[in-house]
Amino acid sequence: MAKISYSKTNSLGKVYLVGAGPGAVDLITVRGAKLLEKADIVFYDALVDPGMLKLCPQAIQVAVGKRCGKLSSAQQFINKRLVDAAQKHQAIVRLKGGDPMLFGRADEEIQSLKDAGIEVEVVPGITAALAGAASIQQSLTLRGVSRSVAFITLAQGTENVSMGQPIPNPSADTLVYYMGRKDAARIAQQLIEQSTRGVNQHHPDTPVHILEAVSTPRERLWTSTLGDLAAGRADQWFDSSSPALIMIGEALRSKIQASECPNENLDERLESSGSEVDNRLQDSQILTNGRRSA
Repeated sequence: MAKISYSKTNSLGKVYLVGAGPGAVDLITVRGAKLLEKADIVFYDALVDPGMLKLCPQAIQVAVGKRCGKLSSAQQFINKRLVDAAQKHQAIVRLKGGDPMLFGRADEEIQSLKDAGIEVEVVPGITAALAGAASIQQSLTLRGVSRSVAFITLAQGTENVSMGQPIPNPSADTLVYYMGRKDAARIAQQLIEQSTRGVNQHHPDTPVHILEAVSTPRERLWTSTLGDLAAGRADQWFDSSSPALIMIGEALRSKIQASECPNENLDERLESSGSEVDNRLQDSQILTNGRRSA
């Protein structure tokens, strides 16, 4: 492990953008944990587990999280606070949920710090999609089935998007939507519509897994099909207080289920298995044969 050191010649502090990981306290990297132990001040996101702050009891702890639909810190205000902190402290940690470089607006913070002549370093973290795949024990890629994965969010700032010109959905074998809870049914409907035009291969029978609060004791799983999702059957299942991850693709199909009922039609499969829910992923074995009980 490389020794963490700070410049003796620069009067300004150094800012570390640290990935907190998907949620569980012990999934932060060793380097990230060591930086928290040495930090003078820590600016942390809303999705950071409070238990992680026990790693930095010596530091000033400042909440700067942003959550959809809730009172939150403006990005420009966060940028300014980081710059101001570097003028007073030597070790500043900006603790971000997941990985700082994925849907975390790290570019804006990095640029503001560099413009102010402040040294910055990024420490990667485990993003929710990878933790989700590990939790359900199904790979996002599968030889002969899926060789491409897209991480997607429908949330977008207005700064870099022209009015009336939304960013188009990517085409990939496996799709993972971050922050897609309120648009879940619409996402599924659009994918099914596109499949009828030959734009993608995501038909109504395509497997869907939705994970909430992945890697934490509150983790929940909803498993069904794209057709079920398009019909709004997950709408009432969502917990608005938990971050949700929507995973779509043939690589996520249960191998046992596929071998047991390869010719079963969609209505029969939905009638027999329904929308599968597991609220106890952290304490039980993951079942992949469509017989998981709520």
